[in-house]
Amino acid sequence: MATRKKTAAAPRRKATAAPRRDTATKPRPGKPSPARMERLLTSALAVRQRAYAPYSKFQVGAAVLGDDGRIYAGCNVENSSYGLCLCAERNAMGQAIARGATKVLAAAVVAPSARPTPPCGMCLQSFAELAEGDIPILLANPQGDREELHLGDLLPHRFDRSYLPGKR
Repeated sequence: MATRKKTAAAPRRKATAAPRRDTATKPRPGKPSPARMERLLTSALAVRQRAYAPYSKFQVGAAVLGDDGRIYAGCNVENSSYGLCLCAERNAMGQAIARGATKVLAAAVVAPSARPTPPCGMCLQSFAELAEGDIPILLANPQGDREELHLGDLLPHRFDRSYLPGKR
């Protein structure tokens, strides 16, 4: 009977593509640069085209800057059972966490409205959980209107871990 010789397997490469690294500057605390905010907006505009919105026809794109310096994008994904819909902002935050970021430093949201549309309450609460402080959120529409606000402007009395016993 022949015996097989065991050999070390070659290391496998990851099958998933790495998220785009924003290499203009290393991530740092404080307000992201105008160039970085523009890259967030560009990413949100691009991913908006992939939204699955057959019911509302309201295609939203969002991009977040993770504390690892990378930009993560997400679009809304609707479902005929409306409660199962996934907003673009939470999709982008989920991408960031799944790929290794632990905090969100900034965001951009693009929606097809007459004026820039803010995130819904559920998304704002998700930002409150993952934001590194009072992050800037750039709101825009495809026509080029934009408004930059901060999480504190949109959700001034947010619920966070400081309200939970022993989690200050």
